[in-house]
Amino acid sequence: MNNLNSILIEGNLVKDPLLKSTPKGTQVCTMCLASNRFYKQNNQDAGFTQEVSFFDVESWAKLAESCYAKGRKGRGVRVVGRLKQDRWNSSDGKLHSRVTIIAEHVEFRPDFKKETNLQDRNVSQTEKELEEIYE
Repeated sequence: MNNLNSILIEGNLVKDPLLKSTPKGTQVCTMCLASNRFYKQNNQDAGFTQEVSFFDVESWAKLAESCYAKGRKGRGVRVVGRLKQDRWNSSDGKLHSRVTIIAEHVEFRPDFKKETNLQDRNVSQTEKELEEIYE
């Protein structure tokens, strides 16, 4: 029986995704994800302390192509996947280790781009009404 190896993480992409192919032609997309955590430290009244963690994420095949097409630096993302540990010895005999998230499902947060001129694009009546309300 397999042990449980599952992770769910949200954050923002640190840089644009990178797409590569294996020798057999399978697409692999690598992304770097920054996840923020805010917490109070020892009953301080000064507010919250921020802790940022960075994670390497890999996606494969069609998911890799989708991540490469939709991903860009700063975009919010939610990743469901598993952890994979790579171990190797360097030439000087030192043992190295790296943990990577292997994505099984990826959701991108909506990418809102504010348009300055509503007449230049095809906008539904509802969007125009909402724009007027919030101006």
